[in-house]
Amino acid sequence: MTVVKWEVRAGTYYDSVVLMQLQRGLLGLPGVADAGVAMATPANKDLLAANHLLPENVNANSDDLLIVVKAENDQSANDAIGQVDELLLRRKSSNSPNFFDFRPRSLSAAVKQLPEANWVLVSVPGRYAAGVAREALDLGKHVFLYSDNVSLEDEISLKKTAREKGLLVMGPDCGTAIINGIGLGFANRVRRGSIGVVGASGTGTQAVTAHIHNLGAGISHAIGTGGRDLKSDVGAITAHQALDALARDDETKVIVLISKPPSPDVATGLIAAAQGTGKPVVIYFIGYPPPARKIGNLQFAISLSEAAELAVNGNWELVIERKLPITNYLRGLFSGGTLAYETLLGLQASLSPIYSNAPITTNQLLEDPLRSRAHTIIDLGDEFFMVGRLHPMIDNDLRIRRMKQEAADSEVGMILFDVVLGEGSHPDPAGELVPVIREIREKRLETREPALSRVEGLEFVAVVIGTDDDPQNLQAQIDQLREAGVVVFRTATEAVEYVSLRFVTSKQSYLTPVNLDQLKQPLAAINVGLESFYDSLLSQGAQAVHVEWKPPASGNEKMAALLAKMKSKKEN
Repeated sequence: MTVVKWEVRAGTYYDSVVLMQLQRGLLGLPGVADAGVAMATPANKDLLAANHLLPENVNANSDDLLIVVKAENDQSANDAIGQVDELLLRRKSSNSPNFFDFRPRSLSAAVKQLPEANWVLVSVPGRYAAGVAREALDLGKHVFLYSDNVSLEDEISLKKTAREKGLLVMGPDCGTAIINGIGLGFANRVRRGSIGVVGASGTGTQAVTAHIHNLGAGISHAIGTGGRDLKSDVGAITAHQALDALARDDETKVIVLISKPPSPDVATGLIAAAQGTGKPVVIYFIGYPPPARKIGNLQFAISLSEAAELAVNGNWELVIERKLPITNYLRGLFSGGTLAYETLLGLQASLSPIYSNAPITTNQLLEDPLRSRAHTIIDLGDEFFMVGRLHPMIDNDLRIRRMKQEAADSEVGMILFDVVLGEGSHPDPAGELVPVIREIREKRLETREPALSRVEGLEFVAVVIGTDDDPQNLQAQIDQLREAGVVVFRTATEAVEYVSLRFVTSKQSYLTPVNLDQLKQPLAAINVGLESFYDSLLSQGAQAVHVEWKPPASGNEKMAALLAKMKSKKEN
């Protein structure tokens, strides 16, 4: 017959690693059959109850430490409870060589002790984490926010504040980062090198950085963002800051951008920002369809391992001529439905918003197929247009009318279309389209306002599908189009790459760029929360101070709110 004894320590806080090791220590004592050590939150109480370790008459709140021992007899249980303090002291003195050094009890005191620290690691319970992170930002420090259960509103507020100050908030729920050779959180030890990583996935970042190391290359910095950063509500604030910082870092030659499935609008903005870095960028958005295998300075991976391999061994020769970018809209007019679909699939990752009468996602649906909006891809062979008409591969009348309509819109900078040759198609499609294209371009040049466009009026791009044996004479068709100033490609993939490079998507505005010097300085950090993170910093040769953090007002939320209000009045 076993007995259960317990002890409640009101308002006592230890991090989860300490509690885990205390529980293991209790389990190793004579006569102890089982033990549970946890903060007495409802979830932890449920776990204890499931393991038959929750006494019926226990009275403990979420901010109390609950220690439960199941033993063979009363003496063994009482002896185990009596050794709790000794086990805590033994754990600290053995695992932390600097335990008897002075440890500040507040973040502000820690900053005074280690003023050169530019980083604060936060791993306290989620309901307190935003407050600690906000204090760190107020002190001018970058934040590695490991804590989860931070509200979305707090995350957005923290990241906007950080962006204004030129600081990074990596997280919440950021598990991995590497700054100037020092790993934060759960990071592998990798050599220094010229590959920078932006990661919205902790284990994904580990997989990529470890593989890069195993391939013989190294990491300049790996900047984590937290899993929610690439959601629409957050807008990839940290990811954009990280891309901008790595783009400005002379030591970073190649960038890897990895994430769990991002929101489509966020993915579009990040792809555009990656294009704007001017550096080779490997992108792997897990579960998100890549627009192509390669677009200019971007390569799209299909796995974490391939992302690392492309970063180390990728072919980065740019073969597309650079021109002044187009800042207005694309209109695509296709006779082939599959070509329209493939083009939309490729461009949706780099052009936003984009609409179609044959959408891939519901938010791309063009409500009125007769009127384009923003970037638009039209399948002119759709049954909507076919009532009483010949197919546009035979009759160009509908396409010509739509070309003139799109060209009349001063916000249109490019018209993309296909020319499909072969049996049954129009005998000379280029011969019918070229005079119209010349007329449109001349009219645009005559009437446009100089401020509307920096390109030559209106750009036309064609995808020509055919063979040398087709009755329309493939080469003659291409020659006619090129003589009229049309940019010609033989595949939709090539056209997608070209178009993606020609258009500019507005970047996020940074009030203050991240200070690169702070990233390159020998890392010094203040740790608030998991003591194992502090031990890791010391073992890597970094300077660090560990804060003996306790919940404000011993976890009494009403008292903590009152103290915060009093502090605010005093500061004002």
